[in-house]
Amino acid sequence: MIQDVPPPVTPTALPEIVVTAARLPPAAADAAFSVVRIDEAVLSRSSRLDEALRSVPAVSLFRRTSSAAANPTTQGISLRAIAPSGAGRTLVLLDGVPLNDPFGGWVIWSQATPESLESLDVIRGAGSGPYGAGALTGTITLRERGKGGALDVSASERGGLRTAGSASTRVGAVAVTLSGLREVSDGYVPVRGPAAGAADTPLDLDSRSAALRVDTALGQANLSVRAATWEEDRGSGLAGTRANASGHSLSATAAQVPSADGYGWRLQAWRIDSNLANSSASVSADRSTTTPANDQFKTPATGWGLNAALRRRMADFAGGRLEWELGADARFNEGETNELFSNPTGAGFTRIRRAGGETAVAGAYVDASWTAAEWLVAGGVRVDRWENTGGFRQENTLATGAVLLNESDPDRSGEVVSARLALRRDLGGGYAARAAAYSGFRPATLNELHRPFRVGNDITEANAALTPETLKGVETGLAFDREGVRWGASVFWNQIEDAIVNVTLGSGPATFPRAGFVPAGGVLRQRQNAGTIDAWGVELKGALDLSSAVSLNAAASWTDAEIDGGSSAAQLTGLRPAQAPEWSATAGLDWRATDRLTLALAARYESSRFDDDLNSRVLDSAVTLDARAEWAFTRNATLWMAADNLFDEDVEVSETGTGVAGYGPPRTVSIGLRLSY
Repeated sequence: MIQDVPPPVTPTALPEIVVTAARLPPAAADAAFSVVRIDEAVLSRSSRLDEALRSVPAVSLFRRTSSAAANPTTQGISLRAIAPSGAGRTLVLLDGVPLNDPFGGWVIWSQATPESLESLDVIRGAGSGPYGAGALTGTITLRERGKGGALDVSASERGGLRTAGSASTRVGAVAVTLSGLREVSDGYVPVRGPAAGAADTPLDLDSRSAALRVDTALGQANLSVRAATWEEDRGSGLAGTRANASGHSLSATAAQVPSADGYGWRLQAWRIDSNLANSSASVSADRSTTTPANDQFKTPATGWGLNAALRRRMADFAGGRLEWELGADARFNEGETNELFSNPTGAGFTRIRRAGGETAVAGAYVDASWTAAEWLVAGGVRVDRWENTGGFRQENTLATGAVLLNESDPDRSGEVVSARLALRRDLGGGYAARAAAYSGFRPATLNELHRPFRVGNDITEANAALTPETLKGVETGLAFDREGVRWGASVFWNQIEDAIVNVTLGSGPATFPRAGFVPAGGVLRQRQNAGTIDAWGVELKGALDLSSAVSLNAAASWTDAEIDGGSSAAQLTGLRPAQAPEWSATAGLDWRATDRLTLALAARYESSRFDDDLNSRVLDSAVTLDARAEWAFTRNATLWMAADNLFDEDVEVSETGTGVAGYGPPRTVSIGLRLSY
């Protein structure tokens, strides 16, 4: 189920050492902010992690498409419909290690399968304090399994086959956890009806991942070493275009959980190596043929980081319990894109480009909370320094090697101070109220700084002069939880300054400096720090247990977001950010019909949104309904059948400059077997 996170209970001392994953428990301060927990029951019904997150309104990838069909460069996730981005404006952490790609900021979601997790928290609002850079609209914290196991094997329409699982065991004083995924699908064609042509091809998928974690005790502390690898190869929906994302990671974490009145700590180091190959093509007017437009054949990138934290719990402080944490962290990224481009005659590429650089951000923070009777007071402050260095862009004639462009970008750096403060009060009778204020920031990714890209006939230029975007906000909420009835309501205001937005500069057919020729029906955009984005919003949620066998849940989000482009992008003033729906809502029904049979329905609604910055390409509103039936043979074996998009609704996810729409997946029926222990 999805639930609010109550204030944590102070743990009692354990009589013996238990080997678990090396992590600090959720901070007591989190309960004062907008936190939604998704537990194993919800995760077990999702084949992909981003699909489980869709049960929270206004949480989505850049487009409506799930990661089962989305191009890797659009798999960035954002919380709240303030301003979705392909790079994502949300930090995703797996036991403290970022899953965001070191080059592009997006998340390859097959890195962590739902079967490998015990739960996750969605923390809405800018993440200063312990979360830091990248947590602009919030943070998603994942906790990997430390005991038990699960195996899910399924088949679905259009050639879908999936096997995923996780298992833990003990070998003497060492605990070993292994997880993995293998998934293939023939996919579906995103363009449908009379608009589709021979050039439109399926979004097929071949995905695999594996992870190994070893845990052992170090006195009163625990040590975890984790290694993971992943690769996804997929069609991009047009003849001759594909995308391949791969990588591997290694992390080491040592941590000791604080006692009821003592110290705890964490030391962590990690490294991620990733690569992306991504090709694009221009499409003929009748969509019968494509012409290769770009071949990004190699994008090696490396990210690595260190973090340390010292936490203290004081059981008796000024009449309450005080918990504080001091910490520091640093993240470093380097990478480059290598691509072939310029195909004016259709006979082959004539130019080659290499561009990239390095980014770094390092900071220190203090975060604390005080709990007494019905009160929880929490707050923190952090200081970060960011740097963009070594930026370059080189373009050469492919046949002769002649230099067409050779630029070195000036190094840039700066400091950012961010903070958060929150109050929570238990009002009695099941009611609780809270209020919070916060700020945060997100530095531009290497992809935004250095890599131009093309989708169909649209071209987007990079911008090495980008500075970090910052967010400040306030919110207040009221919640109720008593006797099987739970509901909550929140109101928030957020403002993003120096927002990184793709700004339209002109349309084709025309030739532009640096970008070159833009064909008819296409546009030229550039990433820019385009003024500010103001967003007011309301979030509602509720759950009702009608009986021990039937439960209902619903949630809705309304966000009024508007851009002020200032002098740099005046044409955007008064418009809504691209891909940001005004309304989104979810509803669900769970019915345990018998001891063995469980039936579930899940509905999702989104109002219309715009596919572009000028609000000229409208994507219609959409309602989808998913249905699922589970038959438990035994306590540990369940046969399930699911129908996603049960009524086969056409869900628009994109629109070209000539009005051709792309759609999300049609109705998909799956059947599977889940084993657990």
